[in-house]
Amino acid sequence: MAFNEKIRKDYQNQLSEIKGAGIFKEERLIHSTQAADIEVEFPTGSSLEKVINMCANNYLGLSSHPDVLKAAHEGLDHRGYGMSSVRFICGTQDIHKELERRVTEFLGTEDTILFPSCMDANAGVFEAILGEEDVMISDRLVHASIIDGIRLCSAQHDTFKHSNMEHLENKLQLHENKRNKIVITDGVFSMDGDTAKLDEMVTLCDKYNAMLFVDDSHASGFIGPTGRGTHEKYGVMGKIDIITTTFGKALGGASGGCVSGRAELVEMCRQKARPYLFSNTIAPVVVSGILKVMDILSGSTERRDKLEANADWWRQGLSEAGFVLQPGDTPIVPVMLFNAKLAQDFSTDLYKEGIYATGFFFPVVPKGKARIRTQISAGHEMHHLEKALDAFIKVGRKYDILGKTKQEIIDRYGM
Repeated sequence: MAFNEKIRKDYQNQLSEIKGAGIFKEERLIHSTQAADIEVEFPTGSSLEKVINMCANNYLGLSSHPDVLKAAHEGLDHRGYGMSSVRFICGTQDIHKELERRVTEFLGTEDTILFPSCMDANAGVFEAILGEEDVMISDRLVHASIIDGIRLCSAQHDTFKHSNMEHLENKLQLHENKRNKIVITDGVFSMDGDTAKLDEMVTLCDKYNAMLFVDDSHASGFIGPTGRGTHEKYGVMGKIDIITTTFGKALGGASGGCVSGRAELVEMCRQKARPYLFSNTIAPVVVSGILKVMDILSGSTERRDKLEANADWWRQGLSEAGFVLQPGDTPIVPVMLFNAKLAQDFSTDLYKEGIYATGFFFPVVPKGKARIRTQISAGHEMHHLEKALDAFIKVGRKYDILGKTKQEIIDRYGM
């Protein structure tokens, strides 16, 4: 057979090298619903532990909300389990169109098209709307799924330094003669928690006749005064040409994504985007839950407001304790450790203190930028945050990193 012992040994050696470098990723098994308190089995086969979850994308605490669960059950009863077909053949229900309408209204765009995930949306959108005579100019820290979508497109690709508007303008000038230009950015950068300067980007795109694409997966539902996203935060609603986002984070936490924006661009995706044309769409049970989430968000900003207060308290507490943090004003608060093994050890010790917070390291983040990425939720109560902060301080003292600079931590632990 093709998978002989030599091939097997080669892969075993590669896995051993990954473990030796301290960047081997292990999964912890959750035996409960996604929430602020979860029951976890780690390592596999160990007893269950009840821990506080500090690293989920469940920003609004809606993944197990009783009204969302009830709506999902009703959707299962009335529309079935799955579509068993792609959209343009016989895989579209009335509730799919209703969700597209609701998302369009919520984001303040012209039209919306659903995808199985936001990764699929990002994989399909560029190829559907651009060609060889066009150029894509992306921030150098865009999400991996955007990079994958860019690779699938025949248009030329260039980059600009992260959030550097002078460099972006230079690139727009360089490519001024291209047929179509599109500037590509995350709304909230998921590893660092900072936001794109969308107001300045809109001005530059208007000046150089370029389209603007924003992946708002870590913003939809809670960034901006009413949670519409980073385009609301920066006062440019209606001025973003393409928004992609996910329903797998704040908007219910299950699955699914979308492309929302100019009607013609959305229609191009409906006609040409391969992940849309050749994949089943979001299951009816999930669509029904998301529609209830949209009801909740349209009725009140209570959860969004609580999330903002929780995130402010958490960031201030970590900062005053002496941790090195990435600057930002979102619920993503990365605690910088720089060394992959230190991040893993720190995470393991937090777990022993009842705190579930995963270490991030290469290739998820660049080498030398390992961290614990904490993510705050409206599901966290003050007792959760206080216990988590105490645990972070205890473990931080163990490794003698409190009050230390980036260079001092690197000098001790390496990169």
